[in-house]
Amino acid sequence: MKRRNFVKSTAALASTSLLPASVWALAKDGKLRTAHIGVGGMGGEDLKAISSHAQVEVAALCDVDSEKLGAASKLHPKAKLFSDYRIMLKEMDDQIDAVIVSTPDHTHAPASMMAMSKNKPVYCQKPLTHHVTEARAMNQLAKEKGLITQMGIQVHSFYDYKLATLLIQSGIIGKVSRVRAWSPKNWGYDGPVPQGSDPVPENLDWNLWLGTSAERAYKKDVYHPGNWRKLMDYGCGTLGDMGVHIFDTPYNALALDVPRTIKNECRETNGFGFPENNTVTYEFPGTDYTTETLTWIWSDGPGAPEMHDDLKLPGAKGAMKGSAASSAEEASVKDKMSLDSKEANMDELPEQGAMFIGERGRLLLPHFMQLPRKIVDGKYVDISDEIAKVGAKYQMGKPIRNYESEGPKHYHQFVDACLGKGECTAPFSYASRLTETILLGVIAGRFPNETLHWDGENGKFKEEAANKFLDAPYREF
Repeated sequence: MKRRNFVKSTAALASTSLLPASVWALAKDGKLRTAHIGVGGMGGEDLKAISSHAQVEVAALCDVDSEKLGAASKLHPKAKLFSDYRIMLKEMDDQIDAVIVSTPDHTHAPASMMAMSKNKPVYCQKPLTHHVTEARAMNQLAKEKGLITQMGIQVHSFYDYKLATLLIQSGIIGKVSRVRAWSPKNWGYDGPVPQGSDPVPENLDWNLWLGTSAERAYKKDVYHPGNWRKLMDYGCGTLGDMGVHIFDTPYNALALDVPRTIKNECRETNGFGFPENNTVTYEFPGTDYTTETLTWIWSDGPGAPEMHDDLKLPGAKGAMKGSAASSAEEASVKDKMSLDSKEANMDELPEQGAMFIGERGRLLLPHFMQLPRKIVDGKYVDISDEIAKVGAKYQMGKPIRNYESEGPKHYHQFVDACLGKGECTAPFSYASRLTETILLGVIAGRFPNETLHWDGENGKFKEEAANKFLDAPYREF
C-alpha cells in the first residue's frame, strides 16, 4: 500500500469518528492511562519520564523485543503486554487515554496515525516521521481531530533554549543572515550492503520490527538495536537524530517555515546507508527576525564542523580546539544516542551547537545546558543585563543544570495538556514543519552536490527525480 493511500484511508476513518477534546481531557479517576509503543532504548527513557508524572497510570506496553518488554513489565507489572501495536490499540481502545510512540523512525507514522484515528493524543519521538508525506498527514489528522500532540524534543523545554529564542527575537544581534549548526556524531554508514542472513533471535519478532518497510533478511548487529538510524529504510541519519534537536531552537527563534532550496555535499548515495559526513545548505525565505533570505549550514559526522570564520571564537588560536575537532567514529551506540556534550572552554567550540550570525554580532548556543554567548568584533560581550530583562519579562526563573529534573518537563507538559492543564510547545503543527525541513536535507543526500528546489505550498520538488523519495510503499504485514 502506498503511504498516501494509507493516509487517505486513515483520514477517512478520522472524519467519521471525531470526538470533542473534553471527552478525554480528564481521564478516569483523574489519571491519564498511557500506552507505550517501543519500550527499549529511548523508549525506556520515554516510559520513565512519562510515568514519573503523578497522574499517569501505565496501562499497556508494546515492543517487538520480548527482552525489552519484559524489563519494562517489571517496572509496571499491572500493564498489559503486547508485541503488535495494532492489536494493542484495538483491544485497549477503551482502556487507554494517550499513546507514546518510541519506535524506530519508519514506524512513527503508522503507529501514530492509527492511534490518532482512535482519538488518542500522541507523544511521538523525533523526528516526527520517516517521510515528508507522513509529516504532513500527521499534522492534518491531529488538526482535524483537535488532538493534543507533542514531538519528543525534550530540550525544547529547557531554560537555555527558551532563553536563546527570546534573546534572538528581542533583537540582541539584529536580523540574522546565517545559522551554522553541527554535530560530530556519526549515524551514517559508508560500508557495503550486508549479504546473507543470520538466525533471528528468539526474543525478536523480525516481521513486526520491519513493520510497513520492505521485506529484508535479518543480520545481527546491523539493524536492531540502535544501528537502524544509519540506514535509509529505517532512520534519518545524524541529521534526523541530532539535527532535529539542534535545529529546533534556531528554527523556532527565527519563526522559519520550510526552505526554498536544499543542497547536501556528501558522497554518492549507495541506496542503503546514509553518508557518514554531510554538509547541508538550506536557503529560507526571510522572516521578521532574519534578513531577506536566511542561509542555514548544517554539518555532521567525524570531524564536523570544518573551521570557518563564522565559528571562530575569542581567544582561539590556529586549528579548532575542543571535542568538536575529534572523531566520533568509534563512539558507542549509547554515546551517539546521548544528548550530552562535554562543556568546552570559552576558546573552544562546543562539540555540538549552533551559531547565529546577525547584523550586530553572533550568538553561540552550545548544545546543551549552557548559556548562549554573544560575540562582537571578535570579543565576548556581557549580556547579563539582557538575560535579566528577558528572564523577568517572561518569568523564566534561574537555570537548573540537572537533566534528571529538567528532562521530564517536556513529557509532563504533554500529560498536563491531556489533563486540560496548559498547552504543548512542540505540537505536530510545529513538529511537522521542522521534521519536513530535516527530511528535505536527508533526501538531498541522495543527490549529492545538487541544489534541489522545494515547492512548500504544493509539497514537491522542481526536480522530479527527487519526488519519489517523499513517499514509499507500505508493506502489508
